[in-house]
Amino acid sequence: MRAAMNEVLCEIRGAVGFITLNRPQALNALSLPMIRALTTCLLAWRDDERIKAVALRGSNKAGPFGAFCAGGDIRFFHQALLSGDPAAEDFFTEEYSLNHLIHSYPKPILAFMDGVVMGGGMGLSQGASHRLVTSRSKLAMPETVIGLFPDVGGGYFLSRCPGFAGEWLALTGTSLGAAEAIALGLADHCLDAGRLTQAWDALAAIQSPDSVSLRAWLAEFSVAADASAALDQSRMDAFFSLKSVSAIVHALEADASEWARRTAAQLRQRSPLMLHVALEQIRRARHLTVAQDLCMERDLMRHCFFPRHLARSGAQTEAAEGIRALVIDKDNAPQWQPARIEDVSPDMVLPFFDSPWPAHGHPLRTLAAPADQPPAVRP
Repeated sequence: MRAAMNEVLCEIRGAVGFITLNRPQALNALSLPMIRALTTCLLAWRDDERIKAVALRGSNKAGPFGAFCAGGDIRFFHQALLSGDPAAEDFFTEEYSLNHLIHSYPKPILAFMDGVVMGGGMGLSQGASHRLVTSRSKLAMPETVIGLFPDVGGGYFLSRCPGFAGEWLALTGTSLGAAEAIALGLADHCLDAGRLTQAWDALAAIQSPDSVSLRAWLAEFSVAADASAALDQSRMDAFFSLKSVSAIVHALEADASEWARRTAAQLRQRSPLMLHVALEQIRRARHLTVAQDLCMERDLMRHCFFPRHLARSGAQTEAAEGIRALVIDKDNAPQWQPARIEDVSPDMVLPFFDSPWPAHGHPLRTLAAPADQPPAVRP
C-alpha cells in the first residue's frame, strides 16, 4: 500500500479531513490501491467525531489542483482483458462500493472538480454534497468512446439531468464546462480558479464546518460561471427522447443544422453496441436508487469483460478494441462489432442486463437499504 499512500494523501487540519489525489503523471487515474486507500480514509473519518467535513482535490505535475481525476486506469483494464486478470473484478466491485459510500456519506464532502473530471472522477464527485467546479473544469462520461458505458453511478446521476440531457451525455461523451455542468445539475458552485489554494486552506480555519459556515465560505470564494456556451435543451430533448439509437442518429442525419450533423458524426464514431447498452442503462436507471443502479452497472461491467452471450473472449470485447485504438496503438480506428448502429439487435443488448450472480451472491449485495440514505444536504 506504500504507493497508494503516496498517491492518496490524507491529512486532518482542524475539523476537516483533506484528501489529495497525487498521481499527476496519469491525471490522477484511479488504481485499485488508490480506491482502497480512499475507502479506508473515508470510513475512518466517517466514524471520527473530530471530523466534521471532508475536502477532496486532485493535483497536476506542478502541484495541487489543475486536474481532478481522468477516470479509471484504462491501461490496467486493457491488460486485464487480454490476460483475464481477476483483479479487474475487485477493481469495479470496490470502486462502486466507494461511489456508494460517497453518495451516502453522513458528513459534507467538498469535491474540488478543477481541470479534467471524467469517468471515475465523476464517480468520486457526483455523490459529494458540494460539487465545486472552476473555469478550467471539463466534465464528461466518455466511456462509449472506448467501448464501455457510463458507469460509477453514471446511470443514476446522468438520468437525473433535465429532460433527455442524460442520454445526450451518455451516448456522445460530450465534455461540459462549469456553467453547463451547473445548468445540468452535475455541479453546484463555481470557484475562482486563482484562489483555490486560499479556499482550501480557509476550510481548515472553520471551527465548525456546518451548513451556515460552509455557506459563508462559498460566498467568499464563489464566482459566476461563464455562460457563453449555452446549452440548447429543446434540441437535445427533440432528438435524444427518441425510442432507439437508430432513431436518434437517423433523425440527426436528416437535420440540416451544424449541431445535428456534428452530433451524428460523434455517434457514428462510438461503439454501436455500447451506444445501445448505454441508452437502455440510462432509461432503466431513472427508476432506480443509487445502490440499485450500481448493482446494475456491476452486472453490465461483468458482461463487458466476459460477454458470453456474444461468444467473445476478453481480447475480443468492445472495450479491448476501443482502448487499443485510443490509448495503445493510437490509430483512432476501432473495429467495432457490429460496425454499424443499425446492425445491433436486442438479443445483443438485453443479456447485458441479466445479472450473472444470484441475489445472495452479488458482489454489491451489502449495499442495503440502511446505507442507501440521502447524503448531507446539498447547498
